[in-house]
Amino acid sequence: MDDWGPEKIVCVSDSRTGMRGVLVLDNTARGSGKGGTRMSPTLDVDEVARLARTMTWKWAATDLFHGGAKAGILGDPAGPDKEAVLRAFARALSNEVPREYVLGLDMGLTERDAAILRDELGDRGAAVGLPSALGGVPYDELGVTGFGLAESAEAAMESQGRRLRGVRVTLQGFGAVGVAAANRLTELGAVVVAVSTGEGAVHDPDGLDVRALTELRREVGDACVLRYGARRLPLGAELTVDTDVLVPAARQDAIDEEVARRTTATLVVEGANLPTTPAARAILAERDVLVVPDFIANAGGVVAAAFAMDARYSAFRPDPERILGSVSEKLRANTVRVLEEALQRGTTPHEAALALAQDRVREAMRLRGRLPRHAA
Repeated sequence: MDDWGPEKIVCVSDSRTGMRGVLVLDNTARGSGKGGTRMSPTLDVDEVARLARTMTWKWAATDLFHGGAKAGILGDPAGPDKEAVLRAFARALSNEVPREYVLGLDMGLTERDAAILRDELGDRGAAVGLPSALGGVPYDELGVTGFGLAESAEAAMESQGRRLRGVRVTLQGFGAVGVAAANRLTELGAVVVAVSTGEGAVHDPDGLDVRALTELRREVGDACVLRYGARRLPLGAELTVDTDVLVPAARQDAIDEEVARRTTATLVVEGANLPTTPAARAILAERDVLVVPDFIANAGGVVAAAFAMDARYSAFRPDPERILGSVSEKLRANTVRVLEEALQRGTTPHEAALALAQDRVREAMRLRGRLPRHAA
């Protein structure tokens, strides 16, 4: 724990289903806790706490009024008892949800799962990320996070006096976020040369057929890279193919020191949460590789979540075009602001973005009488 948080960590379990879960409320000075809920067989409290801290900065950097939080369930998202585990998890957190935290979607959970969580708690405000049929904002259908990544990438290129059209892009991760990012990047004129899933990677220096890959993804899931007719690469090799823009959109700490030294990219747009290690970021800075931080570039989901939070008790579904327009406007403006401030301060974009977010959280803490005595 430090001066920012976490404010509360709640570990829960259920002997009948074997459910093991955790909720981390990091900092709620700017509003009630909101962050996705993930399910993974390797999850631990430290991972959830790191992600909750990222949410604190993400909400603040986007200047939306919710607090940083994250929840997680230790388990297999493809397991046969998933629904029972989800229901046990929701019941165990009934004291915190939705008063202190609103359940949402992250790795391993789908819109159907959000519907189950809401059903178990019997409260329309308990979860966001619901299917359209239940009045929710369909994150995956709209592809808000991936769409925002592409908008951020183009804004970053333009801030350097460059165009995205014709630029080669590599995407690590071709799930909901990666698919949406690839399609929007293609619409903006970029050439996607490599993508990966948990099954492996494919590479074509002349450009992949993103539409065909997307259709294969719908049909066979992660195996789409095995069915697509292009050069196959071992998982991880996609990070070092010849490319101009690298978008790590799969897992945390994916870009380590070795990748940072070998990548040919001049721009890294962080699609996943915490995808670059601190040591890797230092190397990229030394090589003049521009990095757009995760809580700036992948904040499309929180913009959509803000709409969903406002609509939880409304009979009207938010307009998708308005949501995407807001994602584009906010992420482009934030990307340019952070890159300009980094240049003016002589710091990295991560340092500039963190300073911006911390200033906003610190002021909220001061106004609410939450600053530590030594900082007051």
